[in-house]
Amino acid sequence: MSTNKFWKGILLGALAGGAISLLDRQTRTSVVESCKKGTKEVSHYISHPTEMAEKIKVKTSKLRSTVEQVSEDVSFIAEKVEELRDVTPTVVGIVKDTKEAFAHDEEEIPYS
Repeated sequence: MSTNKFWKGILLGALAGGAISLLDRQTRTSVVESCKKGTKEVSHYISHPTEMAEKIKVKTSKLRSTVEQVSEDVSFIAEKVEELRDVTPTVVGIVKDTKEAFAHDEEEIPYS
């Protein structure tokens, strides 16, 4: 039961915080304007449900496209990381060989 009390406390705290914030005139005005705007939008979409359905389809399509693009990008990056894993030992070998060649050349060059 203490979990139940916890959530009730959270709810009551939120309500108390909201009520206290409404003591500020600017906050009260903003909340009233937001509620009016929200009510107007809900009324509009209740009267025009196909418009809301179309907006949802467009948003869903954009989201799907974005997810597909991100998936492609992740696959591309994973592929490049794998290529780097394959190339890195070769590059390390070349760098070591080059370093050894320069070290060997320095030994043979007489300094004045």
